[in-house]
Amino acid sequence: MELKDYSSLEEQIESEQKSVKYDIREFTIEYYADKYNKGVENDTNELYVPDYQREFIWTDSQQSRFIESLILGLPVPLIFVAEDKSGRFEIVDGSQRVRTLNAFVNGELALCGLKKLTKLNGLKFTDFSNARQRKFKNISMRMIVLNEYTTPEIRNEMFDRINTSGVALLPMETRRGIYKGPFTDFIIRLAKNKLFIKLCPESVYMKDRREEEEMILRFFAFSETYPNFKLKNGSNLKNSSVAEYLNQYLSIKNEEANTEDMSAKEKEFLMMIKFIDENFPNQGFAKAPKVVGVSKPYFEAISIGALLALRENPNLKPKSISWSRLNKSQTSPFFTMLSGRYRTHTPQKLLERIDYAKFNFLKL
Repeated sequence: MELKDYSSLEEQIESEQKSVKYDIREFTIEYYADKYNKGVENDTNELYVPDYQREFIWTDSQQSRFIESLILGLPVPLIFVAEDKSGRFEIVDGSQRVRTLNAFVNGELALCGLKKLTKLNGLKFTDFSNARQRKFKNISMRMIVLNEYTTPEIRNEMFDRINTSGVALLPMETRRGIYKGPFTDFIIRLAKNKLFIKLCPESVYMKDRREEEEMILRFFAFSETYPNFKLKNGSNLKNSSVAEYLNQYLSIKNEEANTEDMSAKEKEFLMMIKFIDENFPNQGFAKAPKVVGVSKPYFEAISIGALLALRENPNLKPKSISWSRLNKSQTSPFFTMLSGRYRTHTPQKLLERIDYAKFNFLKL
């Protein structure tokens, strides 16, 4: 390479580096929990989780191990956020960690499965002495803050790299390789349905990550096992993580898959998306018209609630869907059901939001 080519290369590197504006800050655990928790119910918290990351998937053991690492003083990954013009921080990477901190500090998590600090197993934060509570809340963690002046193009590029490059595969990406079979192929085929894709305005961060397949799997798994959410092998959602529950459901369906069952499921799926298309114009499975990004808890409530209502009345024409549009400045019962940021998929919470949607679809 000639010298002038090296010069051009350096100029390009320097130019691109200048376009990325961020700084590194250090805050205590108390700060993270407070900024996340204050205003979380009406989505006005300063440190918030975006819709595409709303599901909480860590098990109690994973949460406990993270808390143990902090108490032991072990290094933990940085929290990555993007600051918006209002001064709020959108969590790009670290939502499971932040919610775990908040849950523990607020007495919602009992530690379990610890291998080093075994005497902490079974304890909650409130069981600690006042001195130990203060020491824990004063532990500091670093945060990378992408500032508000970074261009949307650069911000999207960084989001995409963090959420899709060099990280573990999402559950549905993994299932494609592990749980092969006729029912998996059936889901993959339905996920290519053009109407369904139109109804799922995915954010740029989740494109090409099998999210449509994930949502269809949830639609079938939760609608088939409603209202108890128990599988034929005895497993249930109460004692499993969502990922484990869906894995087992998919395994069972691949083993027992038959044409009649899949044909019936496809018919109901097509009936449901046609109903959504007709009654949620310019919205689909988003929380409001023209919103980009699909929340899984919202999708489950709307899709399964609609299916259950259509089973009772195939010619259903709901009087209003205003109850389904979420506005953080005007909270509603449905908003409250979906605004939880911790343990989003307990059977009780899942049943509550599905039944609420079904009831409102059928309401005269």
